[in-house]
Amino acid sequence: MPADTLSTAVRPVGGKGTRLEIVEGGTGRPILFLHPGIGLRGATPFLERLAKLGRVTAPAHPGFHGSDVPPDTTSVDDISYLYLDLLESLEAPAVVVGVSLGGWIALEMAVKSARRMAGLVLVDSVGVRFNTRTVQDFADIYALSSAEIDKRLYHDPSLARIDYPNTPPAELEVIARNREAETRLSWSPYLHSPHLGQRLHRVDVPTSVLWGESDGLAPPAYGKRLADALPRATFETIPGAGHFPHIEQPEELAARIARFMATLPVPDVASGRKEMSR
Repeated sequence: MPADTLSTAVRPVGGKGTRLEIVEGGTGRPILFLHPGIGLRGATPFLERLAKLGRVTAPAHPGFHGSDVPPDTTSVDDISYLYLDLLESLEAPAVVVGVSLGGWIALEMAVKSARRMAGLVLVDSVGVRFNTRTVQDFADIYALSSAEIDKRLYHDPSLARIDYPNTPPAELEVIARNREAETRLSWSPYLHSPHLGQRLHRVDVPTSVLWGESDGLAPPAYGKRLADALPRATFETIPGAGHFPHIEQPEELAARIARFMATLPVPDVASGRKEMSR
């Protein structure tokens, strides 16, 4: 079996042993991938490319896919602590890649402790509110039609279409489960943590902020503002992509991440210590 082949298992994470469905593959530097609110659906081509860059660990957040829903894990803040425990279990400091909701979780992790992070990649991340109550940072997806939401989220809205009559019941159950979990985490307050913005100065780790040029949920101007608020961040846009570049431009996104990773110190995976290569 090739080293970059993906496999899926359910295993316990954290002090209370929360059982998470986790996709893994690849060898080398640890990479933690944190998925957006649509879950891991459509992410396989990107994860396969990411697994050529290092050892990928991609958990389904609590409540998504086949992961548990612990009664005491009800917020992004709660999940951030769970994933800090997961980072401790990896062989070396990881590159953390978060898309949308996953980027929000990654930021909550980084403001608490970046000790086990080698670098941070935020892809069309939400999580921070910059504007006033009367000015939106994000489009209100709960007030829009399905067609309008698809246009906001994708450069090519046809990618959002689901053939419900011909979709297996088990997959429909996952779609419903993911939407319920996303709403529980994102509805109130909407797509942000009220105090996260004032803590961004604590993200003391190299950060690449990557943004789909056609993102109509969190526009590129928001992404640039987020990058400017982080101490060690760069900002780039990705053509031909909306809010989910990992689905619309998996090869280009992986190439951008590869270039970013090449600027980071090389970890000694066996000992769990970083050795400087430069």
